[in-house]
Amino acid sequence: MRANPSGVWQPKVRGFNMAAIQPTGHVVHFTGQVAWDENETIVGLGDIEAQTRQCFVNIGHILTALGGRMEDIVSITTYYTHRTQLPAIQKVRTAFLKADAAPVSTSVMVAGLGHPDFLVELTPIAVIPEDRFRAPESPS
Repeated sequence: MRANPSGVWQPKVRGFNMAAIQPTGHVVHFTGQVAWDENETIVGLGDIEAQTRQCFVNIGHILTALGGRMEDIVSITTYYTHRTQLPAIQKVRTAFLKADAAPVSTSVMVAGLGHPDFLVELTPIAVIPEDRFRAPESPS
């Protein structure tokens, strides 16, 4: 359940909500997701939209493997390297996160990320309902 109570500023862009009430289920904490594909190749070199999209693709793969969906994300922190990137990040974000189920959000501009070619990193927290949760497979 999400909330945007009166008495506080309201999100102008519906890519986030002011509060998320944690439902019953399995809480999943993610490692920060960057624009690497499964072979650790950077997707979208120099392209903030492509890199943000790849971050969400990675998040989607992890959620699917555990029985989750994008709407199970209750919180997300976005780290980015240039203030001018925010509109492009928001554009991609709203394509992946439905307004009525958008998570609470924090965005942080940083001097750099773990690789000089990374432009964005997303760190979500999700709560997957008991009836959909699948235990993770052991790595091979």
